[in-house]
Amino acid sequence: MNDDISHSGIVESIEDGCVRVRILQTSACAACKIAGHCHASESKEKIVEVRTTKTAGRQVGDEVTVCASRRVVSRAMNIGFVLPFLLMVLTLVVVLQLTGSEAKAGLSAVAVLVPYYVMVWLLRERIGRHVSFYIRD
Repeated sequence: MNDDISHSGIVESIEDGCVRVRILQTSACAACKIAGHCHASESKEKIVEVRTTKTAGRQVGDEVTVCASRRVVSRAMNIGFVLPFLLMVLTLVVVLQLTGSEAKAGLSAVAVLVPYYVMVWLLRERIGRHVSFYIRD
């Protein structure tokens, strides 16, 4: 059983071992027959960068399947959502206990995200080595 998450897409550009693929990311209900009537569905176009050494034979406009393992997706979700949420809750509790001010605790909890996401941005190359996509042949 293949435990990968995959999206079909179209090659946008190929340069120096990096293939950029345009995918249409849809919500779970976007494929529903009545999704257009309930306004609950959403879809977005995204560009995914796939680092690969196998660029030979690929051309702009080719249809490909971009995949990521569930472990990689889980790691990305932890970095993007779970860790920041835990950091916010921890900051909220600590500042509330230290100051007794809900306003300071709330502002501190939101403000702690700025250095967190700056650090994620600075470490994007290192994170990118552990959170990556591949093109299924």
